[in-house]
Amino acid sequence: MKKPIVIFGSGHIAELAHYYFSTDSDYKPVAFTVDANYIKETEFCGLPVIEFENVAKEYPPDSHSLFIALSYSKLNAIRKDKFLAAKAMGYKLASFLSSNATILNEGRIGENCFILEDNTIQPFVTIGNNVTLWSGNHIGHHSFIHDHTFIASHVVVSGGVEIGEQCFVGVNATLRDHVKIGDKCVVGAGVLLLKDAAPEGVYIGAATERSKVPSTRLRGI
Repeated sequence: MKKPIVIFGSGHIAELAHYYFSTDSDYKPVAFTVDANYIKETEFCGLPVIEFENVAKEYPPDSHSLFIALSYSKLNAIRKDKFLAAKAMGYKLASFLSSNATILNEGRIGENCFILEDNTIQPFVTIGNNVTLWSGNHIGHHSFIHDHTFIASHVVVSGGVEIGEQCFVGVNATLRDHVKIGDKCVVGAGVLLLKDAAPEGVYIGAATERSKVPSTRLRGI
């Protein structure tokens, strides 16, 4: 029998969490929950939406797990706050580990992690609590990803990298081996990081500029 789980959120990530937990896990979503001030509808994905302030009464933590399905908004601070609030209520926070991911780190993965398809997690990697790995990343051996961090798609984390708490790493970024990323760093899309990053750093790659030649003047296309 699948274990009942309540999902915090009512947006796109919550909808994705509902899909993934429903189709590829030992959990069965039974309800959604959000703060009372943010309830717009009483039903989402065919399930009831419950005030977070009262969720423990209707779905007790001794018989239900919970998952915080939020993005990296405010540098993951909102997701962190709700994670800590759910823990204070006594909930065990479930992690989703896609069956289509290659996970070789002997279970060194914390609570409330969201690890989607086509991730490769090599041996001796440690992943903390409340970490999101969107699809298609490479996490190299002996790396450490600390709590409340969000890594977007197709990121290359080389061996022995340490990524601090509440970081964001954008699509197609590359982190060379043995670099250390301080807490609350933002590494933008396509960035190549070759040395350590101090806490609260922002690294943004150069965007491709529009050519002066319009597409109608290109030959062979």
